[in-house]
Amino acid sequence: MRGEDRINNTLPEELILEIFRRLESKPSRDACSLVCKRWLSLERFSRTTLRIGASISPEEFASLSRRFLHITSIHVDERLSVSLPSLSPSPRRKRGRNSSSPSSSSKRKKLNGKTHSAVENVESCSLADAGLTALANGFPRLENLSLIWCPNVSSFGMCSLAEKCALLRSLDLQGCFVGDQGLAAVGKFCDQLEDLNLRFCEGVTDVGFIDLVVGRANSLKSIRVAASAKITDLSMEAVGSHCKLLEVLFLDSECIHDKGLIAVAQGCNRLKDLSLQCVLLTDKAFSVVGDLCTSLERLALYSFQHFSDKGMRAIGKGCKMLKNLTLSDCSFLSCKGLEAIANGCKELTRVEINGCHNIGTHGLEAIGKSCSRLNELGLLYCQRIGNSALQEIGKGCKSLEILHLVDCSGIGDNAMCSIAKGCRNLKKLHIRRCYEIGNKGIVAVGKHCKSLTELSVRFCDKVGDEALIAIGKGCSLQQLNVSGCNHISDAGILAIAKGCPQLTHLDISVLQNIGDMALAELGEGCPLLKDLVLSHCHNITDTGLNHLVQKCTLLESCHMVYCPGITSAGVATVVSSCPHIKKVLIEKWKVSERTTRRAGSVISYLCMDL
Repeated sequence: MRGEDRINNTLPEELILEIFRRLESKPSRDACSLVCKRWLSLERFSRTTLRIGASISPEEFASLSRRFLHITSIHVDERLSVSLPSLSPSPRRKRGRNSSSPSSSSKRKKLNGKTHSAVENVESCSLADAGLTALANGFPRLENLSLIWCPNVSSFGMCSLAEKCALLRSLDLQGCFVGDQGLAAVGKFCDQLEDLNLRFCEGVTDVGFIDLVVGRANSLKSIRVAASAKITDLSMEAVGSHCKLLEVLFLDSECIHDKGLIAVAQGCNRLKDLSLQCVLLTDKAFSVVGDLCTSLERLALYSFQHFSDKGMRAIGKGCKMLKNLTLSDCSFLSCKGLEAIANGCKELTRVEINGCHNIGTHGLEAIGKSCSRLNELGLLYCQRIGNSALQEIGKGCKSLEILHLVDCSGIGDNAMCSIAKGCRNLKKLHIRRCYEIGNKGIVAVGKHCKSLTELSVRFCDKVGDEALIAIGKGCSLQQLNVSGCNHISDAGILAIAKGCPQLTHLDISVLQNIGDMALAELGEGCPLLKDLVLSHCHNITDTGLNHLVQKCTLLESCHMVYCPGITSAGVATVVSSCPHIKKVLIEKWKVSERTTRRAGSVISYLCMDL
């Protein structure tokens, strides 16, 4: 019967609340809160997290605290616009002749002008001490707080927060200019603090950092510091002396020497995750890390100039629990160092080598022979690694699921055939500018890797239709990127459309042999498509776009710059036919005034005026 509310009359509040708790996205929660007054009232009890822009006012914090009573996590980010949950159900629009009259149109223009100026005024402000005090007063049970790039927050606001929110467990102050007094207050009042992020906090010195560390010695488990020139070895010595429970340490500093890291290694024997970008550290410090940090599971080293195979041998000898290794721009490491890691750290599941130009084939062969549990491998800008290295990976690492290859000129089809035959659980394969990989290697992947869901072969000139036909027959892809593969035509995309009905993300940019037929077939075969990139496709026109959007109604993002066959009519078709569209990237001159009025918020313009 029309008008009967069966849901509210049947379901108890407890069940509706449980449904709300299972909603993962903020837009879904906001939409539910607009259904009726009952749902608006119930939804506020289930929400525990707020994610908002930094230009929120103290009065708005007070309003939010009255509505949401069980908030434990707040994320405030200067990079986000203000996006508050709806405070009341939207009224129904009354239909009538006057709704589209000239007078109503002029009113909308005036309202839009006022709204635009109001938004500009709001965004010119940023969260400051008054707002932080209002936040602390309104949410005293807060456990997790992120203040990302809020430079107007000072020690005064942080002192107020620390006194009121004593239950804080995680505090992220990235990019905030908080001083020593504020950190000392956190150390004094926040008894349960476990996770602290001080990346790009330029106002912090050794004094405030040490006060916090001493005050929270019994609870701190994770510390992240970057680009803080006034935090030196003294702070690290305090960490080593007091933070016996520390498990995660991230350091990006030009002021930390060997003695600082040695102090941490000597005092923090529970350390599991160590990420360092400290140019002054040498093998001496890593020898101590290898001897004492026997629980280490993740090690990431970036841009080291004084770290060699000697330090790697110490890590391989002592850190038997190591599972995750990242080496980026470590110029003095060679195959011998990687062999030492492979022989000593047999529990490795993830390895990434980026720009380490002295690591070659033999080092990676050792990983393939010794690390049978390897699950993810990334090789970026590794010119000295050849086919035989990946052949060993294919033989010895049967559990490999993720493979990234970028600018590896020595790796070709033979390597890919070995990976395909040996690593049949491969799920994600991302390749970029590996010019020796062509149809033969990708055909082998399509034949043997039935679990593959993500494939990216960007700017691989030798990959063509034959490869995509094999992928379409053998794999049910969800994401595909073939940008810049000039030998791919409609035939290859047709095979994907027929064989991959679960496809949600597709990038076919810079393909000159793709036309409207490909888009029409994608519309028929891939109705779940959400993200589409068509930029620089010269043979695609409004006709193909029209066929696509008739069936792909879930489309959320469409990039189509530098497509001469797409006009303002095609842009209007995408906007009007896709109710879920969130972003359309296009040249400004291709957007009509009517499209701008209807969907200006989702249109992004290619910047031409720089």
